[in-house]
Amino acid sequence: MDSTEHDVIRVLTWNLERDGGPDTAGQAPQRWHEAHELIGSRRPDLLLRQEMTHSRDNHHQRLHGAERALGMRGFLGTAGLGRHPTGLFVREQAFQVRQHVIHQVHSWRTPPTHVVLRLRDAPGVDIIAISWHLAFNSPRGREREADEILGMANKTNRGAAFIGGGDCNEYPNQQGETVPPVDWDTVTDQLHLTYRTNLDPATGRRTSSTYLDDVLTAGGLCDPARHAARNLPQPQPRALDATAGHEEPGHGGPCRIDRIYLDPWLIDAVLEVTVLNADGLSDRQPVEVVLSRRRMAESLRQTTLRVSMNASSRC
Repeated sequence: MDSTEHDVIRVLTWNLERDGGPDTAGQAPQRWHEAHELIGSRRPDLLLRQEMTHSRDNHHQRLHGAERALGMRGFLGTAGLGRHPTGLFVREQAFQVRQHVIHQVHSWRTPPTHVVLRLRDAPGVDIIAISWHLAFNSPRGREREADEILGMANKTNRGAAFIGGGDCNEYPNQQGETVPPVDWDTVTDQLHLTYRTNLDPATGRRTSSTYLDDVLTAGGLCDPARHAARNLPQPQPRALDATAGHEEPGHGGPCRIDRIYLDPWLIDAVLEVTVLNADGLSDRQPVEVVLSRRRMAESLRQTTLRVSMNASSRC
């Protein structure tokens, strides 16, 4: 497989825990620098970030530091109820930035970062790029937020493409997953159990929240990790690895709550999906999706065909 940087587009999502930590003597901590060395070594073209906790401080000093470290243009989402805004970085050699869409707080606990892009190889088609961090404390809140994401994806009905992802704070539908489901009877943190489950009135038991995955895939969007594990000819041993839960045994163990979704045409450009190792840098692991740049451009150019095809059969 040829995946040199000029032939591919790399998309990466990472919830870097609390932005690497607070400043020390006015400077970002060592963990932040090491995290950006890891990101830089992957050379992403689109980076979806969560927990940009300190990136507004001191006139956006840390945001601009990340831009310099990565050679990318950065954006921040609107401040929400917490101190952990989302962010998004774009490599402008690969993408033209068309618009930074500002979302207000009323529909979100943490508003997403939403940027409209165009691939320079196919400049006539908009790409809706979104970095999200869904509500940690409410299944109903995540349902509202997932419905808003589905509304943004509606632009694919009018010829746009879609790349979105981040910290979903809930689980994928279990069918085909390699990470075992959480056994909620063993979870000792009752608040966490309530945050991450729904009550099944028929049985009186708690079941894992999967609304975001259910609604996005029902709407035709695709999880490239599942696609890679099931459909690519080359083995993808790390595509469906857990991204969280390694450090919280009272929460039920490892889980795959950090995910990326693509529209049902871009999915055909996926070459590789890997959950990267960021032990010691964050409580979450990054997810990297590598797409064929040529196939991605071909998909984007086929605007009329893309709108008329049946999305539900594509992934």
